Amino acid sequence: MTSTAAPPAETSRTAEAEPRPQGDRRFGLPVATCLVMGNIIGGGIFLLPASVAPFGTISLVAFAVLTLGAVALALVFGRLAQRHPQTGGPYVYARAAFGDFAGFLAAWSYWITTWVSNAALAVAAVGYLGVLFPAVGAHKWSMCLAALTVQWLPALANLAGTRYVGAVQLVATVLKFAPLLLVAVGGLLFFDPANLGPFRATDQSAVGAVSASAAILLFSYLGVESAAVSAGEVRDPARNVGRATILGTVGAATVYLLGTLAVFGLVAHDTLVSSQAPFTDAVNAMFGGTWGGTVVACAAVISMVGALNGWTLLSAQTPYAAAKDGLFPKVFETKKRGVPVVGVVVTVLLASALTLYNYTAGSEGVFEILVLVTTFTATVPYLLSTAAQLYFLLSGRSERVHRGRLVRDGVLAALAFAFSMWLVAGSGYAAVYQGVLFLFAGVAVYAVMAARRRRATVPPAG
Repeated sequence: MTSTAAPPAETSRTAEAEPRPQGDRRFGLPVATCLVMGNIIGGGIFLLPASVAPFGTISLVAFAVLTLGAVALALVFGRLAQRHPQTGGPYVYARAAFGDFAGFLAAWSYWITTWVSNAALAVAAVGYLGVLFPAVGAHKWSMCLAALTVQWLPALANLAGTRYVGAVQLVATVLKFAPLLLVAVGGLLFFDPANLGPFRATDQSAVGAVSASAAILLFSYLGVESAAVSAGEVRDPARNVGRATILGTVGAATVYLLGTLAVFGLVAHDTLVSSQAPFTDAVNAMFGGTWGGTVVACAAVISMVGALNGWTLLSAQTPYAAAKDGLFPKVFETKKRGVPVVGVVVTVLLASALTLYNYTAGSEGVFEILVLVTTFTATVPYLLSTAAQLYFLLSGRSERVHRGRLVRDGVLAALAFAFSMWLVAGSGYAAVYQGVLFLFAGVAVYAVMAARRRRATVPPAG
């Protein structure tokens, strides 16, 4: 299919300065950084140490490799945001480089990722709520109601305006990181090397063990693009988006690595392999007693609510940017108090419908497949963004800078592209197959929107 050529970035509607309603506030660097960290670190960190423990401490090597890839991707997003500091992130970059169709695919795939992931986060949060309030887990309908509540509260914060989104994100990030840092930093004081277990606990080769553990860890860094997607809501985006992306990614990586290392040294390897709550076991090992479960459950719920708050905003930003360019229905362009309200409402309705389907149909297998698909759909914007950066550098469209800087940016873009390809490979054949079907469904939507644009711009013949 031949895509309609994208207008130059200077004349694209997404590039225009957006009027800000009176009293509306943009995010500063601290809140933008919290948005990145909060979206990267959802609820998975509370299970990660136990998930990779069967491979041995070699999994920490995989974590280090993945961290380097994530930082390279963050640096690329920072450079792209300097060039195109508009709301939409990957959509804006792909469209500027390759035209409308590529931009639409980036927006479509990212949108799918956000609302399916929101449903997954809400369902996962119910498990931790059941620890704090046993009545929540007593029946599937009480669990369903709790999951819907967890989805709609962040949505209401978003509808109230960007200042409330920022406030919730800042508070959630601080409260979430307090217990995580307690284990990540304080746990090192109780560290016992005897608990680490073997370096390679499987019969696989070193390369095979690293790849196998990386397949589990690969998706821990999804969310590095958060500040870039919301660039239009960040003060001085050309400067702050890149800084927030790098600071947030490095901060999340530090918590991941230190937290996993601390748990490895606090909980005996044989116990950790079968643990259902590794951070709970770590806190109990540090201080004794069984109150660690309550602490970790509170941190997990706060973590997921904060992630839902940030992802809900992102879920509306990309359709908003695409709608301004006529690639999504115009209704998604509606914005109040700095928030694309229609995008927020439609996204939370879709996530709620998927949640209801999950509980009423008992379709746990189907739900897990859909969640796995998001790991593939999330990488499509990453690949298009890194390819766009390579295009800008190689086509001479990059700003005139020292040759050494061009080489550095080119190497970073190549590493980030390779990292994104690794994410696709780690998704598995089934997820890629299902994800491609999701992408192809969007082709029909693009055809309708492209036809509408042509009718609006080309006078009828005769």
